[in-house]
Amino acid sequence: MKQIYSNLLQINIYDTRHLMGHAAWKAIEDTINKLLFKKNNIRIIFAAAPSQNEVLAFLQHSQTIDWSKITCFHMDEYIGLHIDHPALFSNFLDEHLFKAIKPSAFHKINSLNTIQDEISRYEKLLMEAPIDICIMGIGENGHIAFNDPPYAKFDDPHFVKEIQLDDISRQQQVNDGCFNSIEEVPTHAITLTIPALVSAEKIFCIVPGPTKTKALYRLMDEEINENMPATILRKHENSLLFTDKSCYQRG
Repeated sequence: MKQIYSNLLQINIYDTRHLMGHAAWKAIEDTINKLLFKKNNIRIIFAAAPSQNEVLAFLQHSQTIDWSKITCFHMDEYIGLHIDHPALFSNFLDEHLFKAIKPSAFHKINSLNTIQDEISRYEKLLMEAPIDICIMGIGENGHIAFNDPPYAKFDDPHFVKEIQLDDISRQQQVNDGCFNSIEEVPTHAITLTIPALVSAEKIFCIVPGPTKTKALYRLMDEEINENMPATILRKHENSLLFTDKSCYQRG
């Protein structure tokens, strides 16, 4: 394992995606258990994407986490898909985690609700108490959640909003195998904003694979700016990024 820093962001590089996932899981598990030693309930935001598969697989088999004391959220959801569509992020998380564990609650974004009503409802849930942990990835265009340039705002006054997806984000969903063509990918989504994500006490960012190499280098090398939304992680005082050598290809 190789460890480097970009501003405050600690970047951990592993030889394989499996080792990356195992290390991220252990770090997340340790943090959860330390928090639950001090608190009766903690609140976690989850990303839903194939980049998270290893971590979610390890988490669902954890022998030490008391999920009954954990309230869960997810960070974005498509608008316009049928409630049973496998690409819905709530369905993805059910399949890859919540079928195997029983949290205190898993609050799902209901994109079939009237959009503004759902935004208000979900924002209220998020703001009931501080967020303890956010487990995320980054997009090929540098987004976190669905905060795509040019809609990403570091000072967004809201915690939840409707977003129009750019074509890079939509094509990534095809590249990830979630849709057969870009025409099938919805054009709009509900997303947690950047202030909502970085409000978490601890952030774990999981970024494997060669399709994310350019985004990872931009995150590390560019000035912190809204055209590369993930650069905001370099200002967070308690953030860890886990990647593998197929993504981080520098010597």
